[in-house]
Amino acid sequence: MADLSLSGAVESFALCVGDDVLGQLRQRLDGVRWPDREPVADWSQGVPLARMRTLVDYWKSGYDWRRCERRLNDLGQFRVRIDGIDIHFLHVRSPHEGAMPLILTHGWPGSVVEFLKCVDPLTDPLRHGGKAEDAFHLVIPSLPGFGFSGKPPETGWSIQRIARAWHILMQVLGYERYAAQGGDWGAAVTTAMGALRPTGLLGIHLNLPFVIPDPLPAEPNEQEAAMLEALAYYSRWQSGYSTLQASRPQTLGYLLADSPVGQAAWIYEKFYEWSDCDGDPANIFTADELLDNIMLYWLTNTGATSARLYWESFHGAFSATDLHLPVACSIFPRDIYKAPKSWAEKCMHNLVYWNELDRGGHFAAFEQPHIFAQEVRQAFRTMR
Repeated sequence: MADLSLSGAVESFALCVGDDVLGQLRQRLDGVRWPDREPVADWSQGVPLARMRTLVDYWKSGYDWRRCERRLNDLGQFRVRIDGIDIHFLHVRSPHEGAMPLILTHGWPGSVVEFLKCVDPLTDPLRHGGKAEDAFHLVIPSLPGFGFSGKPPETGWSIQRIARAWHILMQVLGYERYAAQGGDWGAAVTTAMGALRPTGLLGIHLNLPFVIPDPLPAEPNEQEAAMLEALAYYSRWQSGYSTLQASRPQTLGYLLADSPVGQAAWIYEKFYEWSDCDGDPANIFTADELLDNIMLYWLTNTGATSARLYWESFHGAFSATDLHLPVACSIFPRDIYKAPKSWAEKCMHNLVYWNELDRGGHFAAFEQPHIFAQEVRQAFRTMR
């Protein structure tokens, strides 16, 4: 595994967004120019105008960014420079001796906010119906170009490079043996870590495993056919965002950098589309939770830089990868697709845990934090 460079020591990082920045946001929200109302009675053309107005009204009059800022600062935020990029991360140590170090990686349009409700159940399981021996020390980084991590000034920050950077991060923190977990792009990075298999990586857990074989079977079974059908639906109705981000992230960036409502809508739609919310994100997320996540894109002006990960790695990142270290998978029913175990067994040669859940979607840790925490505990029990 090629080495990346480390510059400097780990430094504490405290958020304190200026009042002027928040004031400028309010001015932009006050001056938004709205599109015409959609000619349909659902979300089939995107976020309905009435729903977007409701979210923005709350953003202006009821939302408190300082609450989220305090929460992040209280957990413990840090930065370290790896290969020329400042990597922002949360580092929360368990009170229990022998806790397993675990690096959790978010995806798009997520952030470290996705994992906030899981921190306590994972670091202190005794207080949440678990056992002390299932505890984790958590490292939760922001991907390069996302949130409060640095923005790569050059091309080349692929998922493989991020995977190597994550290994360095765990080494710098003194974790000689650790595990890794992720969904969405986090699953891609975690899979890349599994393929690299650096010394000390005990195993991985995925909540969106990439298992499509090449070539496809001529006669797929029922589960395999269902996954292919879900991917066809994604390609026709849900993939426009990825085509833009993988091909023209800079052009898209002008829109997202200039309009907070545009940035919010770009993200809000996916929390409707991919979560297990019975057709309404408000059934599973509070407005505060949605806006906390959106703010990590708006405040940092990372609409374009987060999209560049698609340009770097989208093509080929989500195909089946041979993995020989222990792998655990949790399949949530309302994710983009439900991976069939028959395909997983062809590329995951040491599949130690597989569970298909009754609830939850793409943003598993955000939607169902206690179920997610239980899955992570169970997944890594045999790897400790």
